[in-house]
Amino acid sequence: MNKQPLRIAIFTALYAPFMSGVSMGVHQRVRWLLQQGHEVFLIHPGVNYLYPKEVRDRPMLRLEEVQSFSNFSSYAYPSKPMIFYKSLPEPLHYRYWSDTKLLLNFQPDIVVVEEAPGMIGYYSLFLQGYGRPIGTEYTKRTGTPIISIFHTDIVAYIRYYIGEWAFRFIRPIIPILIKQLSEAYDVNYFSSQEQLTKYKLLAAQRLEYLPYQGIDCEKFHPRNICYDPIPGDQRPTLLFVGRISAEKNVKQLLDAFVLIAAKIPDVHLVIVGSGPQDKEIRRRAKKFESGITVWGESHGTELLGWFARADVFVNASVTENFCTTTNEALASGTPVVAVLAPSTSEQISSSSGRNGFLAEPNNPKDFAMKVIAILENPALKEEMSRQARLYIQKFDWSACMEKFEEKLYQHVGASKKLEVKGAAQVVNR
Repeated sequence: MNKQPLRIAIFTALYAPFMSGVSMGVHQRVRWLLQQGHEVFLIHPGVNYLYPKEVRDRPMLRLEEVQSFSNFSSYAYPSKPMIFYKSLPEPLHYRYWSDTKLLLNFQPDIVVVEEAPGMIGYYSLFLQGYGRPIGTEYTKRTGTPIISIFHTDIVAYIRYYIGEWAFRFIRPIIPILIKQLSEAYDVNYFSSQEQLTKYKLLAAQRLEYLPYQGIDCEKFHPRNICYDPIPGDQRPTLLFVGRISAEKNVKQLLDAFVLIAAKIPDVHLVIVGSGPQDKEIRRRAKKFESGITVWGESHGTELLGWFARADVFVNASVTENFCTTTNEALASGTPVVAVLAPSTSEQISSSSGRNGFLAEPNNPKDFAMKVIAILENPALKEEMSRQARLYIQKFDWSACMEKFEEKLYQHVGASKKLEVKGAAQVVNR
């Protein structure tokens, strides 16, 4: 039986040119849904002169790639740079724009909210943000189903953004805030079973596991070695790709590098990305001369080449939620060394059929030992590379999106949507 295409409204806290795994995931989801014939209305943060020039000019996949679809429409909501992180956006308060009016005009079958905590203002301690759970005023009045896609470890990010002292002050109320926000949506989907368990303990409600964070296994592939950015360099390469920020724990990679280089003198650490700790990491990297390269941002085939070229992908962050770049490395046939944290054990298997190693959190010595074990054992590295591809294929993008699409149909089928007759019945700003 053929299913009717859905009208899907998607709110997102992040989208191009704001670089993150969330932005890329949203873009891929929108494109796939459009290809299946669904009507998609994307409500995303607008970019303006308040953001750094390097953000405004970033060559990411953008709206241009999906605007050719006749079943696509979009709205850029007003935003400002986040207080604690100037390269990321926060929406303006609901006094300045109306999610309800947007939904009234589109009249979706279902509403999807990507990164709801970021939109309401959690990461800026409510000094910024929309000020209420996005999309819920309309859906409560119309009976339209609304789901939340959980991307980020809220507690960990707040802790990194505001500092330890301020975090201790607000910590007692965090479970209350999480419970209230999670209850605003019909279901909150987690791509990590471990993160889901963690947030159950924090009083979050209406949680469900769904492997929505897929990876394009054809795009990220070992054959991309043909795009090797430094083909003449034969040194063993360690690669990190991501934001250069506190929550990514890039400093630990430098601490571990000292120990790795003592054992393997010609090892080369490449840090791809940008962020608030960029200057500090570059300053520290200079001490190692050519041993560490802070490459900056990378896009397109160059980035694909980095993933395929690397001997080991390294990630010391303890805040990941089914990390996108880890998946991209595995799809590229690159073994991974990451720290043990919620969700990483779902990506990295250190048992039979292993595709990498998990190290103790905040332990550079253990991290270094895991990297050295791979670099000094070519047979092990080859087997890990093979297993990396085999493992990640179960998270191929199409397979994950088919499961996501089925959930959308289930929610729409179970809804008791009311007819909307006019703005006066719905809008109450």
